[in-house]
Formats: sequence, C-alpha cells, structure tokens
Amino acid sequence: MEQPKEELKEAVRSKYREAALRVVQGEASCCGGAAKDPICSDLYRPSELADVPQEALQASLGCGNPTALAELEPGEVVLDLGCGGGIDVLLAAQRVGPSGKVYGLDMTEEMLELARRNQRKAGVANAEFIKGEMERIPLPDGSVDVIISNCVVNLSPDKDRVLREAFRVLKPGGRLAISDVVVRGEPPEEIRRNMELWIGCIAGALEESEYRRKLAAAGFRRIELVPTRVYRVEDAREFLSAAGLDPEAIAAEVNGRFFSAFVRAHKPAAGS
Repeated sequence: MEQPKEELKEAVRSKYREAALRVVQGEASCCGGAAKDPICSDLYRPSELADVPQEALQASLGCGNPTALAELEPGEVVLDLGCGGGIDVLLAAQRVGPSGKVYGLDMTEEMLELARRNQRKAGVANAEFIKGEMERIPLPDGSVDVIISNCVVNLSPDKDRVLREAFRVLKPGGRLAISDVVVRGEPPEEIRRNMELWIGCIAGALEESEYRRKLAAAGFRRIELVPTRVYRVEDAREFLSAAGLDPEAIAAEVNGRFFSAFVRAHKPAAGS
C-alpha cells in the first residue's frame, strides 16, 4: 500500500530535523551511520573542504558532489534543492564568485539554522538560505541559471511537480545538474524497498528510463544520466541481513541495479 504523500513528506522532514540536531550535538549524519559508509563517504576532495565548516560536511546526507560536476561559472545564479547543512551551497558560492549568488532551499527549520550558522563560520556573503518545498519553489519564473541538488529529488512524493518547478525557475538556456539515486530495471518490491531505505534513508528512487521520461515531460532537453557510484550487495550486507533478507540469495537482483547518478538536463533557450 502506497504511503500518503503528506506522511512521506513529514517522515523526510523528521529525518532531516534529527540529522541537524545530531550535528549540533557533535555527531555525523550520513545515512549509513558509518565513517566509511559507501554512500556518502569520500564525495568531496580535501581541497574543496579547506574553507568549509566541519559541521556542513557532517550534516551532508548526499550521494554525490554536484558542484564539482555542474561546471559553475562566475556570475551565475544557482539554486540548491534540499540544501541541508549547506555544504553544496558554500562550495557553489566559491565557484560563482562575488558576482554570482547561490540560494539554498530547505523545508526543515533546524537544517536552515545549521546552514546559516555554517555560512557565518565560512564568511560567505553571496548565499541565501530560504525555507520552502521543492514542489513549490519560492522564487520567480526564470530567475536562476543552474539548479543543483544532492540526493534529494528521490525523497519527493511528487517528482513530476519538482521537475516542473525546476523548469519554471530556470532561465531559458539554464540547466539542471543534480546528484540523485537511480534504479536500473525493476527489482522485486521487497528488495527495492529495503535498498532504498539503506541508500536514501527514506527514498523513492526512479527507474532510469522513467527519470528520463519525467524530465522530458517537464520540458527538459539534452538529458543525461551518468552513474557516479554503483552499489553492490556487499555494501548493504549488514543492513539487508538486519531486514531479514539473505544477501547471497538476492545478490543478482541488487548488484549494479542501484546507483548514484549525475543527472544533467537543459531548459531550451529562448526561441529554440
């Protein structure tokens, strides 16, 4: 039975609230909980983190490094959907420089407070954190050049609306450049549900071809999904065993099916 959308949204809000509070208490918030978790460890180069507060990294629940792949240019206006503790906003702000600006959008007040605190620690002036939902982005039409996001779109119970909103706020010729969890093919529901819980804390990853269809339906063109980290049954052995599944028995259904991807798509330029 499908969980109601508002219940899903509240579950995500609660998870992110708890994650922010754990960081404030001095704990890390990576979904897997381990220092070398294969999902969220080693996503950022040491050189990128030199000027970023440790709390911003600890609050990261991401599965990729969209700022490193988005090819941000000085002067661009960037929007980070589901900014969490602000790590990708702070990194993007460095890339777009003082002539650019980065908005961080999050629906959880505790995460926004943590992100603003990290911004003050980093001394970043060209960023702004705003409260809102990615299904209803509180920005005008055609107001940003680039949208980034780090393992958040998969959490939305209404991904079609998220993608339509992303398309709306992008300028003509603007681009979507996000990291997200994707599924290749359709594994059995029980396995899918457990793997998604492991990968995304509370996830609803799209199947690869379905992701492409939804992007195209929202109006995007030049769509690319490039795997950046493929998950194997060995990575989730402990989690799957605790869920009552035999990792060896389901290996064929899991290996290579779930992966982090860099999702790139463009809004057509005016007149094209």
